[in-house]
Amino acid sequence: MKRVACLVAAALLATASTVLAQDAVKIGVLNDQSGNYAEFGGLGSVEAAKLAIEDFGGSVLGKPIEIVSGDHQNKPDVAAGLARRWYDVDGVTAIADLTNSAVALAVAGIAKEKQKVALYNGPATTRLFNEDCMATGFMWTFDTATSAKGTALSILREGGDSWYIIAADYAFGHQLTADIEKVVAANGGKTLGTVRAPLSTPDFSSFLLQAQASKAKIVAFANAGSDTINSIKQAGEFGLVDGGQKLAAMVVVLSDVHGLGLDKAKGLITTAAYYHDADKPSRAFADRYMARTKKMPGMIQASVYSSVLHYLKAVKAAGTAAGPAVAAKMKELPVDDFYAPGARIREDGRLMNDMLLVEAKGPAESKAPWDYFKVVRKIPAAEIIAPLSESKCPLVKK
Repeated sequence: MKRVACLVAAALLATASTVLAQDAVKIGVLNDQSGNYAEFGGLGSVEAAKLAIEDFGGSVLGKPIEIVSGDHQNKPDVAAGLARRWYDVDGVTAIADLTNSAVALAVAGIAKEKQKVALYNGPATTRLFNEDCMATGFMWTFDTATSAKGTALSILREGGDSWYIIAADYAFGHQLTADIEKVVAANGGKTLGTVRAPLSTPDFSSFLLQAQASKAKIVAFANAGSDTINSIKQAGEFGLVDGGQKLAAMVVVLSDVHGLGLDKAKGLITTAAYYHDADKPSRAFADRYMARTKKMPGMIQASVYSSVLHYLKAVKAAGTAAGPAVAAKMKELPVDDFYAPGARIREDGRLMNDMLLVEAKGPAESKAPWDYFKVVRKIPAAEIIAPLSESKCPLVKK
């Protein structure tokens, strides 16, 4: 009897906690805040989400909007534990950012089970809107295919027809490698070799020596965050560029160039979903973010702002924070902000956002702090995002 009484009390306590949590609409920002991707999204994504909540008005459906954040330490099990607690106990209705593809895939499974919303701003694996798509999951920034198409295709057109790939050894790096190889082969090039480097390794020397020995014209880094910074810096130390090889960083955000410096980043071509100096609306957001954080936003922070704001508009339109109803409204309403004006969300959860092909400036070209990129061209969403006809998402009707 005592055991039954304890179980009942525990159940009532859990129910009470959930009810209390329902007094507010809660959004979680879950990402790496202390490791390899701390500058990629990190605490900056938390501030971007707060800006979106403030711009929305701070409340929805008569309830205040609150934010919680957590550091998943790039560990899927840690992320899964936090996500489950947030959804089950803390009353979180949506989780944003989720940088790290392995982490995002782990959380996606829980979000699907709980019918809660997941906003993918930092991960890049295409599985999130293909094999592992779900009705309440939304891919908002970039993916491995857009990075390969935008960046690799541009380099191939300039004669870079032999490649060696140094990839991060987890889901993101594996998928990006496959996408690069596909684009290279389809456009007359050859991949001479691939090597996988552990996440957050401080020493890329053995991988760089293999790339150097391959004599490939292009050494591509299928990694991100501090791994991208370290691999490019060490490539310079080993003389790859001086020896005639060119470097291609497939995923570069503004903080990476800031960490590298323009002397080392000069000439790097990458595909970005946002650049703060691309147009007036982008600059307006960037100025507010800068005033708050003393840094310029990269594409992940801008994406978090956009997805959280759109989510809240959908909650209001749906008249509920229930995941399926909100998700349906998110797909029904066009996105209305600086990040992806007028863009629509497909049935597989992929935001059809235009992107930018950008090139890092040289030190002499930069006219102000954070003036790091020149926009080569805008890439329409339909040109760079894989069409629904190629989708493996079970939600897509064919």
